[in-house]
Amino acid sequence: MTNAPLSARIAQGQGAAPADIVLRGGRVFDLITGDLVETDVAICGDTVVGVFGTYEANHVVDVTGKILVPGFIDTHLHIESSLVTPFEFDRCVAPFGVTTAICDPHEIANVCGLTGINYFLGASALTLMDIRVQLSSCVPSTHMETSGAVLEAADILPLRDHPRSLGLAEFMNFPGVLMQDPGVMAKLEGFKGRHIDGHCPLLRGNALNGYIAAGIRTEHEATTAEEGLEKLRKGMRLLIREGSVSKDLHALAPLITERHSPYIAFCTDDRNPLDIGEHGHLDYMIRTAIALGAEPLAVYRAASLSAAEAFGLKDRGLIAPGKRADIAVIDSLESCHASMVFAGGVQVTDAAFAARKTIPPVARNSVKAPPVVASDFRTGGNRVETPVIGIIPGKIITEHLTYDIAPKDGDKAPDIARDLVKIAVIERHGKNGNRATGFVKGFGLQRGAIASTVCHDHHNIAVVGADYADMALAVQRLGEIEGGFVVVDGGQVLAELALPVAGLMSLQPFEAVRSSLENLRAAALGLGVTLEEPFLQLAFLCLPVIPHLKITDHGMVDVDRFEVMP
Repeated sequence: MTNAPLSARIAQGQGAAPADIVLRGGRVFDLITGDLVETDVAICGDTVVGVFGTYEANHVVDVTGKILVPGFIDTHLHIESSLVTPFEFDRCVAPFGVTTAICDPHEIANVCGLTGINYFLGASALTLMDIRVQLSSCVPSTHMETSGAVLEAADILPLRDHPRSLGLAEFMNFPGVLMQDPGVMAKLEGFKGRHIDGHCPLLRGNALNGYIAAGIRTEHEATTAEEGLEKLRKGMRLLIREGSVSKDLHALAPLITERHSPYIAFCTDDRNPLDIGEHGHLDYMIRTAIALGAEPLAVYRAASLSAAEAFGLKDRGLIAPGKRADIAVIDSLESCHASMVFAGGVQVTDAAFAARKTIPPVARNSVKAPPVVASDFRTGGNRVETPVIGIIPGKIITEHLTYDIAPKDGDKAPDIARDLVKIAVIERHGKNGNRATGFVKGFGLQRGAIASTVCHDHHNIAVVGADYADMALAVQRLGEIEGGFVVVDGGQVLAELALPVAGLMSLQPFEAVRSSLENLRAAALGLGVTLEEPFLQLAFLCLPVIPHLKITDHGMVDVDRFEVMP
């Protein structure tokens, strides 16, 4: 469907002409009153034109016994983290009822700059779901990492008025905001009055006030109800996140009330096809929130109407005349299983996906993995006291731990008994050849190595291992397959997933990616890994804007001090 003429919408809305489509026999969940109302829903082109009445149509769809709710809006995500292209993401997620996705392409932008952003802007106009793009604000996220590109205010400002752009994406460099870094200030000034998305984990008190005063409107990093309530009270729209690694819904569910819901929305941030296949997408958040005791009206508002209002998308969020015909047909409010989905008036089907146009991918051959040998993963130094990254399952926040690790023969080796394994980051953009090593606790790894080029946000090579030779082989293999995920043990590659688009996305259908992820997870578990999602967890260990201790190609980063440790 396309935009119908105004005259046709008016005529069909008042019943003077048959509607293009009528959904008949179902009940609409009215997000204004909270009522379930049996009614026809008339659609003209891509727009709802009639509701709470009876209509004739050229095409009648029987939805007897079903509930109709507005299509769901994911308010913050990185499609690259789904490990597939925007077109496969569309095919993977739209059948779950997600009809709008607000993405930040800063993963691919950190690899290839504006080329990556323009790829997403182009692809977003061709998908069934409506993908909107926020312009990446922090490429790289800090000065403490090496990325494949650097984007200044002058680079992104020409795209400010692009019809697919919604504003400035998550401003992760919150210390730069508070310290009024000139480059940061130029971006904030350039988007003054536009939507600016936030990213300020654990920021509280007057520092939070200063950050919000910069014009930042939304934020998705709250991990406790107390933190979330403070951000709500200070005027931020709270985006509750439930991704493959960052799982905040249980902690924030008490805030999802009818009173708060106009200022709350949902997001996934980073969710891969395996997780989506096993649990779902925003539909999973909806049924989980209701199971945790949140009122269905508050939950469905957060999933659609409140999300639309937060980002100025006045044309959606309700099943009402004049709104975009984004509708999920579900079995019940509590279970939220979609049996039929309409996106802009088009029924989401295999035939509709096949009819889309596509554009070719970008950023091939971007992984310039340097040659490495086992000895490159040795960690020198005479100090026994050693900083260790402590993983917190279900969180991307880490602990800053300290362990005594005595050097032997000039190296601090992994200590499997204490779950202290080696982590390394190797620069892969061909800029400087940086390499850094450190220790991490929480993987449970007993032998072998796992490695990835999905390494937020700089996307260098990250490798965790108990054996140096296996770590070297894993890095070598990533170079051979143009990036991706690899599991190695005893000098053998046990499982892998090639991600040749910027070292981030597969060219395969999402079903094939899901199958590869199952093999990778099984292989990692076979090495002793205890984490449900070890690869995305590994990626977040390298993001130096998330407290408390991280690692980049520059070295171990004390995020609280915002500096590379000696």
